[in-house]
Amino acid sequence: MKRIITLTVHNRAGVLNRITGLFTKRHYNIESIAVGHTETEGISRMTFVIHVEDERGIEQISKQLNKQIDVLKVMDITNQAIVARELALIKVGATTASRNEVYSLIEPFRASIIDVSRDSLIVQVTGESEKVEALIDLLRPFGIKEIARTGTTAFTRGNQKQVTTIKPYSIV
Repeated sequence: MKRIITLTVHNRAGVLNRITGLFTKRHYNIESIAVGHTETEGISRMTFVIHVEDERGIEQISKQLNKQIDVLKVMDITNQAIVARELALIKVGATTASRNEVYSLIEPFRASIIDVSRDSLIVQVTGESEKVEALIDLLRPFGIKEIARTGTTAFTRGNQKQVTTIKPYSIV
């Protein structure tokens, strides 16, 4: 089953390596990782989309993550109301004759063309993973030359009460 786990961590060298090592030891496939600075200096947020086999597995990995010194907060937001997005850049083969067709395909997705060359276009799209996948499928007949995706990043909606684990000695 797919799970979305967010971590708030100290932004220090080696933290990402130690955390991904925990997932690797448990044989969890990491589908995507998104990492970036937060509103607090020195603190980063990591969003992992992983595949686990059962609920017990997610409990074990949460406990292991909480034992890490640099981890401030661990949240499994899979079953909460969330806003989740990813960014994709898609380089598509496009001749002068086929550009209008590509433009008409990407418009309903609120995607945009960010680069044009003689034989290709680069399309930028943001949204949920399913939306990105749907656009990629529609662009395949034009010949996809390259794809770069950020991975999912997510927040819980509004002021929803969050199930969090915070270490008592942590400062958030």
